[in-house]
Amino acid sequence: MKHWMVKQEPDSYPWEQFVRDKGTAWTGVRNFQARNNLRAMKKGDEVFYYHSVTGKCVVGLARVTREAYADATAGEGDWSCVDLAPVKACRTPVTLEQIKAEPGLREIALLRQSRLSVMPLTAAEAKTLRKLGGLA
Repeated sequence: MKHWMVKQEPDSYPWEQFVRDKGTAWTGVRNFQARNNLRAMKKGDEVFYYHSVTGKCVVGLARVTREAYADATAGEGDWSCVDLAPVKACRTPVTLEQIKAEPGLREIALLRQSRLSVMPLTAAEAKTLRKLGGLA
C-alpha cells in the first residue's frame, strides 16, 4: 500500500461534504505531476485529506476505491481522476504549523511543493500523520 495526500479548499469541497457523499471522483486536476500521482494510485491506497487555503490542516483519511481513469470534466487533454471514499475523520486536525514543527515531516512534499494538489507520502510520514491526527 502507498500513501498520498490530496488538497482541497474547504470552501469548494469540505471533508464533511465528502463524508456525506460517501465518496467522490477526484476530478479537476490540471497539473502534470499531480496527474501522474493520481495515475500511480492503487485501489486500497491510503489518502490524507488536507484542507488548503483556509484551515490548512489534515482533516481525515480516505482510500482509493477506483484506480485512474479518464477525467470527464476535462474539455481537452489527457487528464485522469480516481475515486476516493472517506475512512475516518481526524480526532484532532493536523495543522500546517504542527507539520512544519514535526521533525519526521521536514521532507514532506506539502512543505517542498506547496502548490501540488496530489502528492506521495512515505510510510513514515503517513504513520506520523496518523499519530498526530488520532488515527493510529
